[in-house]
Amino acid sequence: MEISENAALVVVDVQEGFEEEAYWGPRNNPEADRNIAGLIDVWQSTGRPVVFVRHDSSQPGSPLRTGYPGNGFKRYVEERRGKGSGPELFLTKSVNSAFYGTPDLDSWLREAGVRQIVVAGIQTNMCAETTARMGGNLGYEVFFPLDATYTFDAVGPWGWKLSARELARATAVTLHGGGFARVVRSAELVAAAG
Repeated sequence: MEISENAALVVVDVQEGFEEEAYWGPRNNPEADRNIAGLIDVWQSTGRPVVFVRHDSSQPGSPLRTGYPGNGFKRYVEERRGKGSGPELFLTKSVNSAFYGTPDLDSWLREAGVRQIVVAGIQTNMCAETTARMGGNLGYEVFFPLDATYTFDAVGPWGWKLSARELARATAVTLHGGGFARVVRSAELVAAAG
């Protein structure tokens, strides 16, 4: 695996509101936060670009709504912002894809000559997956460290239920099998970028 010197790490929605288990339900991958922090550390120490994405929900009861404490980044992310030696972007969005945020992610990446992105964060099968899919559609080489993401159990149509683990596996198969992204482990990225 070759990670370019200007590969961008896109950290999606690592916000306090996702700690509200009563709202979201059971989650998977308890190691995700440690793995996300490790990726940020490597990207910052090597001068690579880091993008911090915050979801500003328009839903009145959402733990991610603007003005609510859950809208803020988790402490370990907030403590790392502004600490890298490379370029940094903060963007907000109100939909799944970080490519539909403000400021414009695609323009920022293209102006910097970035061709590779790494997408980590929350939720695996929602905003992280949507951002990775769109990145692939836009022509970026996308890496998706599955163990640096997590999600929650969910109920779909006709009462179908999938566990967070099943949803994460479905995302991995869809992204990797569909050619949207290369699904990897965070340790592989750390080794290649360090």
